[in-house]
Amino acid sequence: MTRIPVILDTDIGGDIDDTWALAMLLKSPELDPQLVVSDTGDTTYRAKIIAKMLQVAERTDVPVGVGTPTDGHRTCNQGQWVEGYELADYPGTVHDDGVGAIIETILGSPEPVALICIGPVPNIAEALAREPRIADNARFVGMHGSLRKSHRPDGKVIPECNVVNGVAACRSAFTAPWDVTVTPLDTCGFVTLTGEKYQAVRHCEDPVIQALMENYRVWLENRDRAAVIDVRSSTLFDTVAVYLAFAEDLFVMEELGIAVTDDGYTVLDENARPIRVAAEWRDLDAFEDLLVARLTGGS
Repeated sequence: MTRIPVILDTDIGGDIDDTWALAMLLKSPELDPQLVVSDTGDTTYRAKIIAKMLQVAERTDVPVGVGTPTDGHRTCNQGQWVEGYELADYPGTVHDDGVGAIIETILGSPEPVALICIGPVPNIAEALAREPRIADNARFVGMHGSLRKSHRPDGKVIPECNVVNGVAACRSAFTAPWDVTVTPLDTCGFVTLTGEKYQAVRHCEDPVIQALMENYRVWLENRDRAAVIDVRSSTLFDTVAVYLAFAEDLFVMEELGIAVTDDGYTVLDENARPIRVAAEWRDLDAFEDLLVARLTGGS
């Protein structure tokens, strides 16, 4: 199997779904992680979670990048899990200039890189500004936007967090001359593991999954929702972007012009540059089965 070189750009440590996505990435044989970079807010805190997860997974061959810190978006919901852990403890490579590492990795790759982005994307906007040539050897795969509906009970379109927390950066990523594929809330907002599927992950003895569950417990406790760990996952938005890096068959894909408004809405606009959108599920159950199989080591 030819593996796809990927870079993960993540605001891990805010919502727990980024940690699930990192675990899925590490357990997807189609994908070959070249670099994982923290993005937005306290990027050192986020990089510590990345590094410790990679160390638990025995994947210290994967470099860690510390993205450019930004104001806001600084909630440290998984801070207890990395209490006492320092980036100097990571046996692999840590790049203090995560944006530079993104540029170097993309330009140095003999194959086009899938740039999986599961948070606001100031790192990506900065990388494009520093070196526009990265668009020639990468494609953007993101969890961004809300087009026709959202996961909210009323179903109304909302300004999705990864967009509204970095409007200008999102515009840069969407309009750069590379292929863009996204899962909006229309699809990724409906992924939650319950019942036997969730219990299979929760009780898996794999060290990576045990670390994932430890992070989930800490995250829930910090949100005064500790009891939820017994019954279900949170919404696993970002796992869908990982899937889209190697397959699309579980979706109805559409080419849609999307504009980003100043207040963070992603609106359909026939004059905007078309991007590929996972617009509807063909088989959400099959995706959940795949996710569980990947995380637990099943077929």
